[in-house]
Amino acid sequence: MFGVEPICRVLTSHGLKIATSTYYAAKDRAPSTRAVRDTELKMQISRVHRDNFSVYGVRKVWRQLHREGIPVARCTVARLMRDLGLEGARRGKKIRTTVRDDGHDRATDLLQRDFTASRPNERWVADFTYVATWSGIVYVAFVVDVFSRAVVGWSAATGKRAKLVLDALDMALWRRDRA
Repeated sequence: MFGVEPICRVLTSHGLKIATSTYYAAKDRAPSTRAVRDTELKMQISRVHRDNFSVYGVRKVWRQLHREGIPVARCTVARLMRDLGLEGARRGKKIRTTVRDDGHDRATDLLQRDFTASRPNERWVADFTYVATWSGIVYVAFVVDVFSRAVVGWSAATGKRAKLVLDALDMALWRRDRA
């Protein structure tokens, strides 16, 4: 890796005084008890995760380790799974509100990230999102007046079509008596 001299030279050039013996002491030091235990647990966690089709999350891996007689804290399992990059499967379908088309240019930022207005109806911003309900996903579009931060128009639908956003804009125009 690196020699002792270059490391000490770099550290001393930045005003840090370090003895060569300090470097060798840190380099030759045996791993801590926690590091050794973490290495053993990482193998067990990886095995449990892999044996269960890589769908087990922290809670289920932790419970399985306890069933196998391996005592470990849940927060330790969470930390080590994060270090290993392991995640459990998430229930439900991932919702995508925007599907990007590389064939078209992105809309320009007309406000230049300046969300201030000196009077009502000077600037409006619009967005849409989704809400999970017991009966399914509902998409909601809304238009906000930047001056008052009030919702001036909104629309909800079970499908994400352009009409959803246009209805919200129509409501905003109607409510603010705009042509």
